[in-house]
Amino acid sequence: MDATSLESLEMALQASPGNSALRLVVVRGWLSLGLGERAGRVAADAAPDLALDEAGQRDFARALSAVEKWQAALGYLSGAEAETLIERSRVLLALDRRTDAAESYRLAVQKNPTLEDEKLAALLRSREPEAVKARPGAPRLRVVANDDTDKSAVSKLVQAEAPRLAFKDVGGLSEVKSEIHRRIVLPFQKPSLFERFRKRAGGGVLLYGPPGCGKTLLARATAGECTATFMAVAISDILDMYIGESERKLHAIFEEARRKPPAVLFFDELEALAGKRKASRDGVAAKIVSQFLSEMDGFAQNNKGVLILGATNVPWEIDAAFRRPGRFDRVLFVPPPDREARASIIDILLRDRPVAEVDREGLANATSGFSGADLENVVETAADFAIEESIRLGQEMPIRQEHVQKALASVRPTTSEWLSSARNFARYANEGGQYDEVLAFLKKHGKA
Repeated sequence: MDATSLESLEMALQASPGNSALRLVVVRGWLSLGLGERAGRVAADAAPDLALDEAGQRDFARALSAVEKWQAALGYLSGAEAETLIERSRVLLALDRRTDAAESYRLAVQKNPTLEDEKLAALLRSREPEAVKARPGAPRLRVVANDDTDKSAVSKLVQAEAPRLAFKDVGGLSEVKSEIHRRIVLPFQKPSLFERFRKRAGGGVLLYGPPGCGKTLLARATAGECTATFMAVAISDILDMYIGESERKLHAIFEEARRKPPAVLFFDELEALAGKRKASRDGVAAKIVSQFLSEMDGFAQNNKGVLILGATNVPWEIDAAFRRPGRFDRVLFVPPPDREARASIIDILLRDRPVAEVDREGLANATSGFSGADLENVVETAADFAIEESIRLGQEMPIRQEHVQKALASVRPTTSEWLSSARNFARYANEGGQYDEVLAFLKKHGKA
């Protein structure tokens, strides 16, 4: 509708000001043309008992907001629909009623997540600094600032602590979890009993297997089961360009763990710190390996109550000295999940998401060879399709089987390449039976 037609309708309103349907048409017409002030004037002239449905009341509120008649706009926003609550939040914010505005926004998004408005949310989160006025004659305060804070220290300070996990949060891997519980968790839980048998808590455990199969998750769950301090060591925390600094940092990390027993030190991508020394082209890497070995089982070290967990995708690259008893003497293979494990992982991944009509058993059967990370990719991709549909339709749509099927068509398993490499080492470099578990897995699944 053009402006000329709307002006004619406005003239008709003067003859019948109580015609609510006509007034609503004019208000919506001016709003559609982006002329909020004209719409606001028409809405402001309405009788207070005008008969409007909830959608019409919202349009009147928008028109009145355009001319900053916030209190009048609020009077039209008493409905309970999500769209009304969002509009009410905007008006309450303009009236500086932040708490009420935030609650209205929360209820709106809870009812219809597609109405989430990041700009409005940012305004609700912001806080005006309160002006501080000095009393006459009061002493002036001297502000001291220190701008020398190290950036790495700041990044660690602001890093949120990861939630504590337990074995129930890890899908499948029942045999591996049982072995970890027997050999690792129980010594932490029953230290007196183990001391009677001269068995100590702590030591070293090496987890290996294809990428994405839960080694890091198992490490965190192990720490949770032990109720121990969990310290995940990043490679960047250790390696340094200056000679001797990497060894010093490694020693400092071990010392920190010794001060806080029971503690779990977790080294992911262990081959970067514990690679074979004969393969090193310089002496720097060899010195780091020697320092690591000394920290684990050196003459002057006491690692009682400290468990060292390592994870690697390439156990054949680890220096053989780490496999000596007293170091990584417990080596556990973390295989790709079987069908039951995949079903368990899928249940965990779909937990607390809006889901309808998903064949979970069929999905578990259709994902042979998928790692846990691959399954997570399938579920995340299906969720993306559901979110896209929700935004397109303007209402929350749960994850359905059609979303899962589309996700399966675009995600491929990532364990095949690792299994091919592991097969060669298990066949031709299996000194002392260190890869017997890999051979057993390959034979069981017909891939040997």
